Amino acid sequence: MAQARVATTTSLNGTGTATTTTMSHNKSDCSNGVLNLGEDSWEEFSIDVPWGTVAGKWWGSRNRQPIIALHGWQDNCGSFDRLCPLLSADHSVLAIDLPGHGKSSHYPQGMQYFIFWDGICLIRRIVRKFNWQNVILLGHSLGGALTFMYAASFPDEVAKLINIDIAGPTVRGVKRMAEGTGKALDKFLDYETLPASKLPCYSYDEMIKLVLDAYDGSVDETAVKVLMKRGMQVNPNHPGANEGYLFARDLRLKVSLLGMFTAEQTKAYARQIRCEVLNIRGIPGMKFEMPEVYADVIAILKEHAKSVVYVEVPGTHHLHLVTPERVAPYINNFLSDK
Repeated sequence: MAQARVATTTSLNGTGTATTTTMSHNKSDCSNGVLNLGEDSWEEFSIDVPWGTVAGKWWGSRNRQPIIALHGWQDNCGSFDRLCPLLSADHSVLAIDLPGHGKSSHYPQGMQYFIFWDGICLIRRIVRKFNWQNVILLGHSLGGALTFMYAASFPDEVAKLINIDIAGPTVRGVKRMAEGTGKALDKFLDYETLPASKLPCYSYDEMIKLVLDAYDGSVDETAVKVLMKRGMQVNPNHPGANEGYLFARDLRLKVSLLGMFTAEQTKAYARQIRCEVLNIRGIPGMKFEMPEVYADVIAILKEHAKSVVYVEVPGTHHLHLVTPERVAPYINNFLSDK
């Protein structure tokens, strides 16, 4: 396990139909005397929603209520492919492709993405469909913002909240939000009317290199290849041996400014959270526009939540994907603490 600093004080300034397709032998691994989920212990998952389907991967037994795991912006549920095998087999994990990501349906034309709000309702839709109680939530980046907001919105229904390299919704200054709204709306409409024939198409190697460069050191090539198993699709206009690839995600997701939060909004929601919290901060991790808000949110959580464990772990923003062996022990310890 990598060295990490455990902070006791803040050290920073609709009803659907579910279907599954078995993809594995459900083989588990054992390390350090602990039975883990293992690499092959997952099944494809999908649930009907009004705009199509929401897809994902269910890790572990289908006979127990799972941890609900949500990935980051423009990623997919493959973000957890290297972490889940290291988690205790005492738990199951349902890792979801958020709308417009991975294998989940895109929103219809004319419908906008409000990425910091849509996923909260999606969690609620799933919880209500299966009538789950005392849920455990796991989120990375955008997914962590969504799980944070759900825990704040339904404080008596969440047992544990695990967030990786995010404290709450990413905040923006009000001046920047006001100045950027018009550009964001025009950009969204431009993407909406872009013909399919104009979507950028790449070879497999070009796609991998493009994504690797875009993440600017947050992921390595191995991690990119994991993500792109669900993050790319064959271009139907270029079939055959020389086929090209398109991004599977909805291009409109690139418009992320709409519906963002101010620092005061995020802090107000933090005061609502009552569950046990584990926050894993990557060092150096993500660079935030207003980094002081991270520490402020952790401090507020320590005043209002049942308990808060804050740890700093060496790694990039995608440390759970690139170096999952550093992250898994903290999650397993947190989950086993009754």
